[in-house]
Amino acid sequence: MSGPYCCPNCGTNRSRFNIIEQVPKSVKMDPQSGEIVQEYSNQALDPFHTPYRGPSIKVQCGVCGLIEDEIRFESFAKNSRR
Repeated sequence: MSGPYCCPNCGTNRSRFNIIEQVPKSVKMDPQSGEIVQEYSNQALDPFHTPYRGPSIKVQCGVCGLIEDEIRFESFAKNSRR
């Protein structure tokens, strides 16, 4: 977290948030059963498996429940200061 948050949906919450740390797990699944056949490390992905490039943190507003990237909450707080 690099700065204050403000919910871009409800616009009033500046203090109640859930920080969601995303930990991706790269797997190969059986298409019929859904069973995990193989787990990959980021260093050993096969040529057809794209590594996760999404954000490591998501934020949920503790008032209205909106879940977005952390940057949206930070940007809204910066642009709506009074």
